[in-house]
Amino acid sequence: MLGPSFTAADLSKPIDKRIYKGTQPTCHDFNQFTATPDSVSLVVGFSAGQVQYLDPIKKETSKLFNEERFIDKTKVTCLKWMPESESLFLVAHTSGNLYLYNVEHPCGTTAPHYQPLKQGPGFAVYTCKSKSSRNPLLKWSVGEGALHEFAFAPDGKYVACASQDGSLRVFHFDSMELYGAMKSYFGGLLCVCWSPDGRYIVTGGEDDLVTVWSFWDCRVVARGHGHKSWVSVVAFDPYTSSVDDGEQPEFSGSDEDFQEHAPLGRNRTNSTLSRLSKHNSTDGRATNVTYRFGSVGQDTQFCLWDLTEDILFPHQPLSRARTHTNMVNTTMPSSLSCGSHTSSLALEANMANSIPHSLSRSNSLPHPAVTNANSKAHSTDGGVPFSISKFATLTLHDRKDKSAEKEHKRNHSIGHVISKSNDKLNLVTRNKLDTAKTLGTTLCPRMDEVPLLEPLVCKKIAHERLTVLIFLEDCIVTACQEGFICTWARPGKVGLLSAQNQANSPSGTVV
Repeated sequence: MLGPSFTAADLSKPIDKRIYKGTQPTCHDFNQFTATPDSVSLVVGFSAGQVQYLDPIKKETSKLFNEERFIDKTKVTCLKWMPESESLFLVAHTSGNLYLYNVEHPCGTTAPHYQPLKQGPGFAVYTCKSKSSRNPLLKWSVGEGALHEFAFAPDGKYVACASQDGSLRVFHFDSMELYGAMKSYFGGLLCVCWSPDGRYIVTGGEDDLVTVWSFWDCRVVARGHGHKSWVSVVAFDPYTSSVDDGEQPEFSGSDEDFQEHAPLGRNRTNSTLSRLSKHNSTDGRATNVTYRFGSVGQDTQFCLWDLTEDILFPHQPLSRARTHTNMVNTTMPSSLSCGSHTSSLALEANMANSIPHSLSRSNSLPHPAVTNANSKAHSTDGGVPFSISKFATLTLHDRKDKSAEKEHKRNHSIGHVISKSNDKLNLVTRNKLDTAKTLGTTLCPRMDEVPLLEPLVCKKIAHERLTVLIFLEDCIVTACQEGFICTWARPGKVGLLSAQNQANSPSGTVV
């Protein structure tokens, strides 16, 4: 387990060691908000559904939640402490449910009874019926199938969920409103992360792609193709991402006043969270921006990606040329918007409309159908050449009907819909959504409608599936299913990292 480090740790002796029988730990999270050199709160999820709260430094602190599995019997896929909270944490299961726990409240001796609190497209929220305080405080039912991972925005107000149905859903947690959504090219989404300034979300999954989604515009801005199998972890590198320093537009008054004057779908983020949130332009957009993020997958490969201003803002003059992406500018309709109070209408409208953004480059010859369409749509450009790979033109029609239906029948859903009867919200049967109908919409643009990124680095670094990727100031940490944890020194940090490892390791070996 990787936790906060305040001094150089003695890697030859573990702080705490526990052996579990009958169930295996699947995920964990340290409470960074309350951590001190003498105490750190840790929650651990297990394959049978239980959750343990403990302090590895103060070993007498330990509690077990969902011990009898009355709350949920499925594997815990992800759990995290609520931002800046001492006692609240959120737990996701393969059942597709999210549960909000309080470490100070007990779990009941019987299965909880729920009552509907709020519903929307693809989700429902329930409260627990109980005369006394007990866990869980809330139950979220999100999407169709397993909920693989969720991540809080840097400001702590929004949470992004990656589900097996192939949907990315972004919620305003306190108001329980759906802010925006996105569909994978095919298959489920397995991982999700936010950019340090909260403006972009990157996902990865069973389509072997990494997808960049704009939080402000609620649309896919780029896809990256470099992995040969499922992408298991994505993470931004805050130490190499950069934006020119400048003054950010100032706003005063309440959040309601800000929302009234701000464009739809754009919400204020905490400007103190990262230097990346400083911008020069008057419309709140960044200039000379470079985001770097990494990904690891079941193909045992590690990829590094750069997200630059020519990708993010294709309609603005480029500050420098990019050799790995060929862009063709198109017009973005001004009606595209999303927000907590318009999410249902926006999602329904986006499903019926295709909004082309830009065209991408890969390593194969142009596809005839796409070339003809491009020559008509951009005749004034003199036929700007571009090419689309065979992978980029893949649709459900290219697959065998029986195998496609069997392999992906769990991945395509529209989730829950709202039904009002007698002034009550009732949960309606989840309807399957044909992926062929979502391709070409703002929920899932076609491969030729958004830029296709190529990785800066793509290297095989393990013999088994990679499961961990963490960017630190002096190194990058990876781990694989074989059990090896590796630290990769950044350029210029090799000598320093070597000295630290030799001091803390009995063998003095640096990986």
